[in-house]
Amino acid sequence: MTQAAVQHAHDEPVSVKELWSGGRSPFKISYGKIMMWYFLISDTFTFASFLIAYAALRFAQADQWPNPAEVFSSIPIDIFHGVKAPLVFVSFMTFLLIVSSWTMVRAVQEGYRMNKYGVIKYLIPTIFCGILFIYCQYLEWTHLIHEGMTPTTATPVTKITNFGQLFFVITGFHGMHVFGGVVLNTWLAIATANGRFERVGHYEMVEKIGLYWHFVDLVWVYVFLCFYLL
Repeated sequence: MTQAAVQHAHDEPVSVKELWSGGRSPFKISYGKIMMWYFLISDTFTFASFLIAYAALRFAQADQWPNPAEVFSSIPIDIFHGVKAPLVFVSFMTFLLIVSSWTMVRAVQEGYRMNKYGVIKYLIPTIFCGILFIYCQYLEWTHLIHEGMTPTTATPVTKITNFGQLFFVITGFHGMHVFGGVVLNTWLAIATANGRFERVGHYEMVEKIGLYWHFVDLVWVYVFLCFYLL
């Protein structure tokens, strides 16, 4: 066998081993990050299924579908009782998630710089915005239920039960994701404060949880569009 043939026979198995058997990833990213992307893709299909169901029922009952500006015309805070301000409250909720996305980006940037205190500095407002969003959702749900809208009942404004069913299921499912993100970010802040990632030598976990948080924020854009604008 010639030297070139021997070299070729030696190189090919090594290349395959490097790519697929614990060597260099063929995607050039870590296993954990790949798994996070797989999870987010699968979760995208779940939300898409809900929103497609929403679209199908909405088009089938277009004449009866409620006007979002009427359904969400109140600010569910005592001092604003009786004030009609359509979509103002949910716009504030959306603003909270937009701000939290920015602070999450900054936390990831500080992680790249191996700046422990910078990561914590930006995780704290991210967590705060997430908690405040969940509290706002609680206020909105409480107000709507008080007005008579539940998954099984409708009000003179909502007209049909399908709207309430879809609203509570989809926004509730999204709210569970926000709660999960708050828990993950809280753990992340505590682990960072304890020096976990300094010992590991990198802050990739901040980036992975950041991907999840941005996904949750992006999904809200579509939920907001479907229920509150269209």
